Amino acid sequence: MSTLHDLNGATIAFDLDGTLVDTAPDLVGALNTILTQESLPPLPFDDVRLMVGRGARALLERGFAAAGAPLDAEQAPALVQRFIDVYLARIADESAPFPGVVEVLSDLKTAGARLVVCTNKLTNLSTALLDAVALSPFFEAVIGADLAPAAKPDGRHVAAAVAAVGGDVSRAVMIGDSINDALGARNAGVPGVLVSFGYTEDPVETLGADLVIHSFLDVPKACITLLTSCPAPNTGL
Repeated sequence: MSTLHDLNGATIAFDLDGTLVDTAPDLVGALNTILTQESLPPLPFDDVRLMVGRGARALLERGFAAAGAPLDAEQAPALVQRFIDVYLARIADESAPFPGVVEVLSDLKTAGARLVVCTNKLTNLSTALLDAVALSPFFEAVIGADLAPAAKPDGRHVAAAVAAVGGDVSRAVMIGDSINDALGARNAGVPGVLVSFGYTEDPVETLGADLVIHSFLDVPKACITLLTSCPAPNTGL
């Protein structure tokens, strides 16, 4: 019977927003602050939650469009920087790790797995968030889009994250919540797991992951399954 010790020396790469941490409350809050500053109506949380996770520019573009005022291309760079400043100031006012994250990361690290964050979020924002929610000690490295040769879904991002902790893609797994994570894993030749509670507007079962899980507590079992057998059908555990 497989045990957690089967993950000793394996590398597990994690997406951040929507996978490790529920960041939507603060991202939506920052978006609504910018909209209000621009004399636009704030947006209901439930209407915006699944828009997050694709970067500041994409969130602003979609948020402004939903508020009835398409983002001006010339103003966009300044608005993106203002959004980042607002978000950094409140980065974990309401954000928190998803249920089971602390327990699972502790167990994986104790078992000898190498843990790394592989996120399209900027590295400085990622480390600030991880510090704020007390997850930093679990990870040997954080590789944001700015530290990778190219961002997910480019497989080089996943490969760079695995290499950053001395791992090998032949014994690694990518855990995420979006199509970028699924494709990034596939393009790196790494099995991919998607969580169903993250930020994707498409059904997670349609995104091409090797496994879909519905609780973070299932991460160890999913990793053992993928590292010790052929990829399972995309139907969950």
